[in-house]
Amino acid sequence: MTDSGLATLPASDRPDVAARLRDALLAASFTADGLLDLLGAPAYAALARSETVPALRATRGDTPLETLVRLFLLQQPVSHARVAAVLPAEQALEAGWLTRVGGDEVAATVDVRPYGGPGGEDWFIVSDLGCAVGGAGGIGQRDEGVVLGVGGASTTLAGITVRAPVTAALDLGTGSGIQALHAAQHATRVTATDLNPRALHITALTLALSGAPAADLREGSLFEPVRDDERFDLIVSNPPFVISPGARLTYRDGGMGGDDLCRSLVQQAGERLNEGGFAQFLANWQHVAGEDWQDRLRSWVPRGCDAWIVQREVQDVTQYAELWLRDAGDHRGDPAEYQARYDAWLDEFEARKVRAIGFGWITLRRTGAAEPGITVEEWPHPVEQPLGETIRAHFERLDYLREHDDAALLDSHFRLAGEVMQEQVGLPGAEDPEHVVLRQHRGMRRATKVDTVGAGFAGVCDGTLSAGRILDAIAQLMGEDPVVLRDRTPAQIRLLVEQGFLEPAG
Repeated sequence: MTDSGLATLPASDRPDVAARLRDALLAASFTADGLLDLLGAPAYAALARSETVPALRATRGDTPLETLVRLFLLQQPVSHARVAAVLPAEQALEAGWLTRVGGDEVAATVDVRPYGGPGGEDWFIVSDLGCAVGGAGGIGQRDEGVVLGVGGASTTLAGITVRAPVTAALDLGTGSGIQALHAAQHATRVTATDLNPRALHITALTLALSGAPAADLREGSLFEPVRDDERFDLIVSNPPFVISPGARLTYRDGGMGGDDLCRSLVQQAGERLNEGGFAQFLANWQHVAGEDWQDRLRSWVPRGCDAWIVQREVQDVTQYAELWLRDAGDHRGDPAEYQARYDAWLDEFEARKVRAIGFGWITLRRTGAAEPGITVEEWPHPVEQPLGETIRAHFERLDYLREHDDAALLDSHFRLAGEVMQEQVGLPGAEDPEHVVLRQHRGMRRATKVDTVGAGFAGVCDGTLSAGRILDAIAQLMGEDPVVLRDRTPAQIRLLVEQGFLEPAG
């Protein structure tokens, strides 16, 4: 399963060789922790920027770990004798993990990069040579069928994914297989699809080398490889979401006009989910002149699904075009060709009246509720990954609020969430603050402004008293009518519950 112009891949049907290779890599401490110890933080971080000089300087010795770093991470030829002292060299050559070069040297045919799993697992991500961390080195100058390794988008999606035990999971557009690898830890069955057959081959290598169960690998675009009667408990996708003129690069360009690929993916996911199942995506979307971007995204949400959509970043069309031209390495080529491609991007955006591009996360949950809840918001601030549990709890709170009217809310008991702090803002010496802010130090790390009643209410919530009784006590202290306070406060309580500042007790 190889493409013309690209290196021949190792055999994906030799689990025995992958297992022996894995044992040898672990024995030499070729792990994320082992690399950090060997290279040091600066050189380790430089590798993530596709800069290899610091790592080359740190691996001038002849220890087993240095040999493996030079071979698999730095793609340097190494003597056969030196490799044979660390790896089952002949089996690796036979299975295609290594190839002979020069007189008595061997070289790796793929990049193999240690990756630490969420539970401390030692995994290995396979990718094409020179493609381990995305397009920083000008991937676009290579064959379009290349398969990238783990970049920031991949780890973001892995971090936001809800990690509950499930029967069936689907990794749509699997690439190097990182999402399938994560899903294999909590799903009985994993299906992984990709339009690029080379990606499916590399996914099989990633899973085998990481000691994970094999996935059901299927070739095709979007949901085409999925049978009409198949349903999943979890769907994840880091799709080729770049909004570009044409489909020049398989790994990033969707080939549909504008943001139609992301829209189609989201709209088709609902009918593929079991009740209560989650679908989670990274996506780009257009900000079109005369159109509210939030309304645009609400229109994508399929019927029968709750949705939480978070816009993390917005770029104007010039910034966006420059980002992806650099990703492809076009800035290093002919200036006239670079300018022509830049013009083509701007022509495309102008024709569609696009003023900016948004990037963020989309989470759907299949629900039987009569009125599904849709939240579309902008949150560009730092968050605490992993966020999977935070996202799961968001939808649980949505269910709770749907099931409780104001009267039921006042009869309920709440607790203040952990690590919530109060900030008071006002002029020095003022008797009362101008406003009070509650701030989370976990999860989404939200901050929300509350009035004096809201702050006092949140501070008292420890699960002991009902919300109504707390408000009655506050009313007595403030000399207010308790009926009026009970009438106007539920909206503020709902907001605090929705955003995770308050949690239902029991």
